[in-house]
Amino acid sequence: MIQQSIVALAVALPLTVHAGDTDVTDTVEVRGHYDNGVGTSGAASQGAVTAELIANRPALRPGELLEFVPGVIVTQHSGDGKANQYFLRGFNLDHGTDFATFVDGMPVNMRTHAHGQGYTDLNFLIPELVDRINYKKGPYYADEGDFASAGAAHMTLANRLRENTASVTVGENQYIRSVVTGSTALGAGNLVYGAELGHNNGPWLEPEAFHKSLGVLRYAQGASDDQFSVTGMFYKGAWYASNQIPLRAVQAGGLDPYGVIDPSDGGATARYSLSATMRRRSSEQLLQANAYVVQSSLTLYNDFTYFLDDPVNGDQARQTEKRRIGGFDVANTWFSRWGSFDVSNKAGVQGRYDDISPLALDATRNQQTLHNITQSQVKEGSIAAYLENTVQWRDWLRTTAGLRYDRYRFDVASNIAENSGKVDAGTTSPKISVVLGPWDKTEFFINYGEGFHSNDARGTTVHLAPKEREPVDPVTPLVKTRGAELGVRSEIIPGLQSSAALWQLRSASELVFSGDAGDTSASRGSYRSGIEWNNHYIAASWLLFDLDLAYSRGHYTEHDAAGDYIPGAIGKVASFGATISDLGPWSAAFQMRYFGPRPLIEDNSQRSATTAIAYARLGYKFKRRWTVQLDAFNLFDRQVSDVDYYYASRLPGEPAEGVQDIHTHPAERRSFRLTLKTAF
Repeated sequence: MIQQSIVALAVALPLTVHAGDTDVTDTVEVRGHYDNGVGTSGAASQGAVTAELIANRPALRPGELLEFVPGVIVTQHSGDGKANQYFLRGFNLDHGTDFATFVDGMPVNMRTHAHGQGYTDLNFLIPELVDRINYKKGPYYADEGDFASAGAAHMTLANRLRENTASVTVGENQYIRSVVTGSTALGAGNLVYGAELGHNNGPWLEPEAFHKSLGVLRYAQGASDDQFSVTGMFYKGAWYASNQIPLRAVQAGGLDPYGVIDPSDGGATARYSLSATMRRRSSEQLLQANAYVVQSSLTLYNDFTYFLDDPVNGDQARQTEKRRIGGFDVANTWFSRWGSFDVSNKAGVQGRYDDISPLALDATRNQQTLHNITQSQVKEGSIAAYLENTVQWRDWLRTTAGLRYDRYRFDVASNIAENSGKVDAGTTSPKISVVLGPWDKTEFFINYGEGFHSNDARGTTVHLAPKEREPVDPVTPLVKTRGAELGVRSEIIPGLQSSAALWQLRSASELVFSGDAGDTSASRGSYRSGIEWNNHYIAASWLLFDLDLAYSRGHYTEHDAAGDYIPGAIGKVASFGATISDLGPWSAAFQMRYFGPRPLIEDNSQRSATTAIAYARLGYKFKRRWTVQLDAFNLFDRQVSDVDYYYASRLPGEPAEGVQDIHTHPAERRSFRLTLKTAF
């Protein structure tokens, strides 16, 4: 039987016909936006987005690619050169904690990072080269490890482009972006290339002067079941930051909503990588492998509390690191039969090694060093092995059981002798999924899994607080999480694919943002639960509608007199989209996203405001090779915030203990960008 999803109109569907003892595999290619159909996943919250949809929707920043994952919200609380702020399933993920992101097999999350654990900066990515985004939510998958408790996204780059393109985008605030992408046949494969130059001042009174340059060179050979690729990437960026500002100063009229307290905040970053992937499939087994090396550097100047710690020089600090990463991921799947049952068994090994030196925190003023607070050399290695078994017991019953083991080694050499040391830790994570159906184009899912996130290596060996030099206890190296989910996916209504998931997740220790330190720190255990409802509707061959709704609740599991609410735990999320493609020469898109108020302090006495922002695009193709697009961001010019925090800071003339206040970063004003693109 050939089962074709009404929404998966842009995927290659493998068809296997059993003829005696011979399996004949063919491929049917259809085109569209999603690969989320009945029979394609192990959970209702798992799916994929294709390049067609990515190309048709506007994005203010590259990190907003992750908003194609239903329920994810991407914002910014500082300069555009910094990693974005992410929200999902009741988490303020800060810059990426508890959500794992990969590009062509390379992990993007930076562990033991100078600014925040799991730091996920996607500015090195050229969206025009992204071929597919595969996403998962929950810790139910044996091949997912660190940071993947809330979910994971795997972005793959194109092995060949349909056409070579060059484009120039101009907009307000001296925004300009020029991009060239293409592919050409080379030997038995294709050489794919891309280059981008960009500049943006933003709407801020102190221009952020964000300038970046990046490039990609990739060689890919073979078909989907027998291929390999080698990819080189580079990225450099520098900017002045528009950090969050105290609401009291804005309300008193002393500070413009788009002003800054310290105009010398900013940063510079660079990233270079080389990666390789391989896929080999026969009728009996599938071998998948990738390896990568990454070199990166980052320098951030941040001032979150102004004159609270140092009333003379101010509280600006420099967070800096230089990092080298090497890693691999190898997995083999064997296809067989247990009597009349189709069975697959998968075994995988993953390894990663981070060498970070120096990793430093310095007190600064106007980007000039005053004194060092702490400096470390960190070597962090991990190895993981996992097994996964899938059995098709009946036409309507499939199970997947997995077991994963991770082992970590933390080696910290600090200039504070008491904070140096070595720590080993390991954790075992069982997984189980049951898929029932389909009946009437409807299937049901039961999922359970355990996962984890690693803590900053420096926290595992710390005994003296770097600033105060007071005794502190080390944190748990690997923090367990446990999650479960009940889900349903249906295509019973023609043209509509709908899925719903009821989920819960427990974490032994919460990672929360620390306003005075400007990073994340370990806290109490937590419990979250929620429900998601995702819908994709093809109203016509040229018109697609999306509606994603999510509601979650979260609280600490260990009672404290300060309160049991989790600061930043997002509750309500909604996204609505309409996409028009190939309506003659016309194309268009509209996207509205909403995320509701959330507690900013443990007793819930302070809450953030609601944020709702709309994007829109109108495109026209003429003379076959030329396209013009007009993008509008914050279409209705809503005065809302991207992020809000609540903590103490001190402005000149205020009490020495500072003032507890909401610190906010406004969303950008309405702006327009015009793109002219040509194919060659």
